[in-house]
Amino acid sequence: MKAVYNAWYKYGTPPWAGSARHELVRLVDEGRLAPGRAVDLGCGEGDNAIFMAQHGFDVTAVDFAPAAIAKAKAKAQKAGAAVNFVVDDLTNPSQLHGPFDVLVDYGTFDDLTERQRNAYLQHVIPLAGPGAKFLMWNFEWEARSWEKLVWKLVPFGNLTLSPGYIQDTFSPTFDVEKIAGESGLAGWPRGWAAYLMTRR
Repeated sequence: MKAVYNAWYKYGTPPWAGSARHELVRLVDEGRLAPGRAVDLGCGEGDNAIFMAQHGFDVTAVDFAPAAIAKAKAKAQKAGAAVNFVVDDLTNPSQLHGPFDVLVDYGTFDDLTERQRNAYLQHVIPLAGPGAKFLMWNFEWEARSWEKLVWKLVPFGNLTLSPGYIQDTFSPTFDVEKIAGESGLAGWPRGWAAYLMTRR
């Protein structure tokens, strides 16, 4: 999976790159995400991290694809944004040191296999300090049988989470609020959701 993503960033531009995501911008503008120590988990080309840095956050941004981090550093330099970019693996990180006040994950957790998700949870949840806000965006719908079969053949985990998965997984540690989402979409992907979680 690392090689696939690294090649994608090195030789192309993934569709999610280009600007900070809507939900993040809205939450910062509304003051629901206040400046503090932040980490962008699976930052890609750094658009969310750069936006946060430009709005007063002390930002660390991590991705396991060196090509993504190289692009992110170039973007940050051009934007005049100070971001600490690191190459690391969220299922076994060595360079992330909490606590953080804000955690952001746009489409990383849902890409992982179940085993990788368990490792992610083991390492990422302790990064959230008391009262920390965790913004998570993921594809979300009930996978059909043929989708599950296809996903066993590709190196991208499951690609989507079932409705209720985030609540069931994070509610022992966080208060979970669904802040946006769509379901039953025509074509693919068939749904998505965004959650704002608060560490108890």
